[in-house]
Amino acid sequence: MERRVALFVTCLVDLYRPSVGFAALSLLEANGCAVEVPEAQTCCGQPAYNSGEKRLAQEVALQVIEAFEGFDYVVAPSGSCAGMIREGYAELFADDPTMLLRVERLAHRTYELTSFLVDVLGVKAVPGKLDKKVTYHDSCSGLRELGVKAQPRQLLAGVEGLSLTELEDAEVCCGFGGTFCVKYPEISDRMVTNKTERIVESGADLLLAGDMGCLLNMAGKLKRRGSKIEVRHVAEVLAGALDSPAIGEGN
Repeated sequence: MERRVALFVTCLVDLYRPSVGFAALSLLEANGCAVEVPEAQTCCGQPAYNSGEKRLAQEVALQVIEAFEGFDYVVAPSGSCAGMIREGYAELFADDPTMLLRVERLAHRTYELTSFLVDVLGVKAVPGKLDKKVTYHDSCSGLRELGVKAQPRQLLAGVEGLSLTELEDAEVCCGFGGTFCVKYPEISDRMVTNKTERIVESGADLLLAGDMGCLLNMAGKLKRRGSKIEVRHVAEVLAGALDSPAIGEGN
């Protein structure tokens, strides 16, 4: 039976990298999903939540809940946003039993993209070819809140010609952390400096990850240090959507 899936595009994908949204759409449709993109969707509310603005975060979360109710699944090309819906909303509405029930129903149907493909749809591999040496950064939210680790690597293993070299300290934060990089810029810069040093040491031609925040942060630092390493969202590689310049390389 065809699954009715709502695509949560995310703010950063919408504003900075729409090709990731189209790549996610392509992957879902290619694997038998009927995909819709609710026009009423906005931010997941994580910036307000991380800043302690509970009431504002609740207002934003309510918009998301209302926009995405009624679908079989909700899928986001972001462990951060999916993690907010699955973990953060329950804390936001912990004192409201009626809302908490709605939150739990939505949370149980919400997945990060590669996790949905592997864990729900049972996808073993995607057709594709890419002759590059690749390394992968594990985003904090996807890894720690959702257990996203093996899924993207399993899918990348099926891409013909792609050679994956594991990144030293792949599970260490890149320093973005949503509002963390704004509140603590010096610490954030030190963290992304360490991260990009490990990326360069890997010898990879291409850096991949599953969260645009991390990717923008790392791509910016690599660019400033003059690195030739390309940076892309994993969905772009899995979907073969490589026509757009790499992140940080212009339009």
